[in-house]
Amino acid sequence: MNPKIFEPQQNLVEWIKCYWTLESNFENTPIKNTIIPDGTMKLIFHYGDTYKHHLNDKESIILPKCFLIGQLTRPYIVEPLGNTGSFVVRFQPNGLLPFTNVDIKEIQNTAVPLDKIFGKDGEQIGEQILKANTTSERIELIETFLLKRLTKKNTIDTIIKSTIDTILQANGQLSVHELSKQNNINRRQLTRKFSSTIGLSPKQLSKTVRIQNTLKTLLTKEVTSLTDLAYQNEYFDQAHFIKDFKEFTGLTPKEFYGDDLKMSLIFDNED
Repeated sequence: MNPKIFEPQQNLVEWIKCYWTLESNFENTPIKNTIIPDGTMKLIFHYGDTYKHHLNDKESIILPKCFLIGQLTRPYIVEPLGNTGSFVVRFQPNGLLPFTNVDIKEIQNTAVPLDKIFGKDGEQIGEQILKANTTSERIELIETFLLKRLTKKNTIDTIIKSTIDTILQANGQLSVHELSKQNNINRRQLTRKFSSTIGLSPKQLSKTVRIQNTLKTLLTKEVTSLTDLAYQNEYFDQAHFIKDFKEFTGLTPKEFYGDDLKMSLIFDNED
């Protein structure tokens, strides 16, 4: 289930973080996968079989073969309905904006068909990528498509870019007050800019980055205790840590560490 990561061409690195593919036989795929928020939106092309999204314990929907997943603010549970073959375009936190006029805030926690994002062109690129035979073909197709749509490439908001960089460098541990002060912008103005360009508030993105950093620590390092893990990531106290952890993963740290450390974080925050 390990994804293969591919870098975008230089002309797109400002907007695209990476591409990746995931392939797995049905027998080797967990029954359910928890997609944990990571502060980025993604184009997803299922050239294998489709996936089901569990809305809750009783309701589910079949996901399209091609769609954009909006910013996540809570765990997103999916289940494969056959063999997995997925090609994913992972945008930078502010990377979708130059390519579409869709209201980014309105598509939080939502799988949006490509025609709603790109019109008829979205349907066509979806069909082409599903028919492609190799990852390199898919990357060439999507890069040609995105570069043609890149009409606002000179409109990089330096305040937003600088604030995102600050959040990432600080592992999400700075307050909104500190972020606005460091970047010399009014707090409300910063929040409005984030909402329209990223689909999250500065506080939401910071919480997301911090929980992802905490998960990386949990998955890659020896953790002596969950209390130490909380303090290492500068949570105010254990209760605050547990609350945030459950909000993003659907599990308490103890549940995650005990039984679900092997769970597939298929949208894990790769650098």
